Amino acid sequence: MRLCRSQGLLMKVIRSTAYTRYKLDSETSEQDVLAAAEGILKGRLERQGSLHSPTDATSFLRIRLGTLLHEEFHVLWLDNRHRIIDCQKLFTGTVDGANIYPREVVRAALSINASAAILAHNHPSGVAEPSAADRAITHELRDALRLVGVRILDHIVVGAECVSMAGRGLM
Repeated sequence: MRLCRSQGLLMKVIRSTAYTRYKLDSETSEQDVLAAAEGILKGRLERQGSLHSPTDATSFLRIRLGTLLHEEFHVLWLDNRHRIIDCQKLFTGTVDGANIYPREVVRAALSINASAAILAHNHPSGVAEPSAADRAITHELRDALRLVGVRILDHIVVGAECVSMAGRGLM
């Protein structure tokens, strides 16, 4: 994605098979650009059909969570073929933590009829290293969701980089 100025108006040019231009009436904020990027990545994931690798979800989650100044906990809900059903923000926290309630995560999984999940949250500090609390809640959620037949495929921690807890063997 690149941004260019034309005739005093900010124009977004997004590269796909052809350039798509969006002419805006006023200044475009960073949040506008990120929202557009998130929409594009989500659309690509949906057109792709299902998740084929951890990097498929990581790019989307980095855009969605990477610039936040407070912690948020999101779940990418998948069906039994690993097609995306939805991505939900379940909890919002402060600059150094968020309270996660397994009961609410299970309730969300059942209401959307999910078969699998990719958990994600950000570390506003930029340090994406999973904490002991991150590992503990992941195991607690894994056990709770297992009771209702929902598998956790990964827990991605987003900071300056993205860390896959499954990739690190922490699941």
